[in-house]
Amino acid sequence: MLLTLLIKGMIIGLAASIPLGPIGVICVQRTINKGKISGFFSGLGAAAADTIFATIAGFSLSFIISFIEERQLILEIIGGAIVVILGLKTFRTNPVAQLKRHKRKKNNLFEDFLSVLLLTGTNPFTVFFFIAMFAASGVIVHDQSIWVNSIALIGVFLGAALWWYILSSVVNYFRRHFRLKQLWWINKIAGAIITILGVLAIGNVVNKLLF
Repeated sequence: MLLTLLIKGMIIGLAASIPLGPIGVICVQRTINKGKISGFFSGLGAAAADTIFATIAGFSLSFIISFIEERQLILEIIGGAIVVILGLKTFRTNPVAQLKRHKRKKNNLFEDFLSVLLLTGTNPFTVFFFIAMFAASGVIVHDQSIWVNSIALIGVFLGAALWWYILSSVVNYFRRHFRLKQLWWINKIAGAIITILGVLAIGNVVNKLLF
């Protein structure tokens, strides 16, 4: 039973992580510019945030869910603005200078982890995704002990972490084939995509307010 819960939790974690939104683009860009470990640790930040949201959903922390619902539009605007800023920063980054800088000093993996953790945290509506997934799969049952339910939550983290490991490994495999000119274009394209996604998120909020 515990193994089944763990596997189901991993599947839910994978399902939450696979859609390549701005977080995925950021992890791909960091893997290309800074290496596999940087991309993977960035992904772990997203996995940690998703696990926090899964915990909120799993244990029905209603006061937090109410807080999110009451401030939905504000949180969406903040999240969209942060995504736009990151997109513009990525667009303006010189990959040649970045590569030289990271050759001289070690990557700040904690910074990579924390930045994506905080960015993913600005989209707390993921909690509703986990509520729906847990209800559909029957993974979290309220009459089970907290320790049994925790197995499923561990599975969510492992499933998400597995996805980010696979993604960073695949991107890193092809990374050696990129030339500096191609890296420059990848930064521009990734930055543009992230910025557009942020603008669309803000536009979605404006649309809700007007209509």
